Amino acid sequence: MEKEKKLTKKEVLLGIRTFINGEDTNVTLEDMNEYIDVTLEQLDKKAAKAAERAAANKAEGDELRAKVLALVTDAPQTADEITAALGDAEVSKAKVVARLTQLVKAEAVKKEETKIGDSRKMVYSLA
Repeated sequence: MEKEKKLTKKEVLLGIRTFINGEDTNVTLEDMNEYIDVTLEQLDKKAAKAAERAAANKAEGDELRAKVLALVTDAPQTADEITAALGDAEVSKAKVVARLTQLVKAEAVKKEETKIGDSRKMVYSLA
């Protein structure tokens, strides 16, 4: 009993191209359909996992945004001060600034430029 050789993706794609161009190919229509079905299934799985990851990241972002908002007061604070107040080593200043920007766009927080020492800094306070 001879074992049937499985076609590679490259061979199937080249066979599809040959078929589309109206030339004879050694790839059967059954092989082409099987390849298309498997590829579509893989794309569906990939999209589902991406949606799952996006939902998890959104939930994590919403949680951090709520924590950042809880730390913003009426007194102006820099992003460094807010990051330090969070006290979470895994949360970077960039993540805090991103959440502050979202809160500014939502008009929950106001952002102003102020001079601190010799440099200009952005400060955040409740809107």
